[in-house]
Amino acid sequence: MNSIIKQKSFAFAIRIVRLYKHLTQSKKEFILSKQLLRCGTSIGALCYEAEHAQSRADFINKMNISLKEANEVIYWITLLRETDYLEGRMFESIYSDGIELVRLLASIVKTTKQT
Repeated sequence: MNSIIKQKSFAFAIRIVRLYKHLTQSKKEFILSKQLLRCGTSIGALCYEAEHAQSRADFINKMNISLKEANEVIYWITLLRETDYLEGRMFESIYSDGIELVRLLASIVKTTKQT
């Protein structure tokens, strides 16, 4: 498996955990941030799991689920922005990383399906 996706998804999970801490400690926001934590950390877990998939179909399935989780992260980040829990630079930075993951995962799924 492409180690770039493993590295980027793990680094993203670390950012998500830190953002979760910030949201719960500084902003006292617990509901939306928990959703963000769940899907933001599962992206990398699924990528790691896909590395030892039982078949090509299993690999594609795990990467597809990871892609869905990455898309969900975009939703929660945007919602947190629109409800004034995330400000400018913080939002832009993590949103940009999330979009990069979505694009990488979509490319991996598409390429794997074509081979």
